Amino acid sequence: MFKIGEFSKLTQVSVRMLRYYDETGLLKPAEVNKYTGYRLYCSKQIPTLNKILFLRDTGFTVLEIDNALKHWDANYIKEQLKIKEKETKENINLENQKLTKIRTAMSDINKKQIAIHCNVTLKSISSYDVLSLRKIIPNYFCEGDLWKELCDYIKVEKLNISEDNYSFAIYHDTEFKDKNVDVEVCIITNQKGLNKGNFIFHQTEPLEKAACSMVYGPYENISPAYKSFVHWLEENNQYEITGISRQVCHKGPWNETDPSKYLTEIQIPVKLKEKF
Repeated sequence: MFKIGEFSKLTQVSVRMLRYYDETGLLKPAEVNKYTGYRLYCSKQIPTLNKILFLRDTGFTVLEIDNALKHWDANYIKEQLKIKEKETKENINLENQKLTKIRTAMSDINKKQIAIHCNVTLKSISSYDVLSLRKIIPNYFCEGDLWKELCDYIKVEKLNISEDNYSFAIYHDTEFKDKNVDVEVCIITNQKGLNKGNFIFHQTEPLEKAACSMVYGPYENISPAYKSFVHWLEENNQYEITGISRQVCHKGPWNETDPSKYLTEIQIPVKLKEKF
């Protein structure tokens, strides 16, 4: 079982939305601790959560989502999608994104959805001397702006740091957030320098044990990969999450033109649970 913050982080759905889905009855916690009142979730709830997110992203209201979940089959969903397609066409300028998702869903509705299950390995992560930039950014898609700002700073300050050096991002929020996310981008360097503003030379914390998984392909594959950690942690329930996650971009836009060949490593710190 996972606390709401852990489930939020692994499914990439904010705590605020999980609480909202609980309040509306769309996705109740698998269990509520009778002593603490904490909401607890499990991996069996992910398919329902995926349906909710899919329907939400195609413009369904809470009432419509609830009705669809109660009558879920391909023909019924197709008919509902046709209704939504007509509504979307009437608001083309505002609804183009929803229209694309509906058309895609209508053509794929009978196809079996295949979840991305990543191979997870355990390893220790060394401490690194880095130059880092940490900021609150609008959302995760703005991480690229941080990397550009860091690289521009290196050039302006004429630092002897190659952009090809090992680099990674640290996500300091303990839960998934839709906006105002706390992200730190780091590039390893042996060079020392003066700290200026948010540009800091420091040593990262070592991770004694981390559950790591390689994600191949475009960045859209990262979110499903996080969800695969839910299954891994349930199957290896002797471990628990102990800290904030990191992502290492081994191949990305700066050194690979084909997104299908991107390579991203997710690192989640874990430890053996204490026995009582």
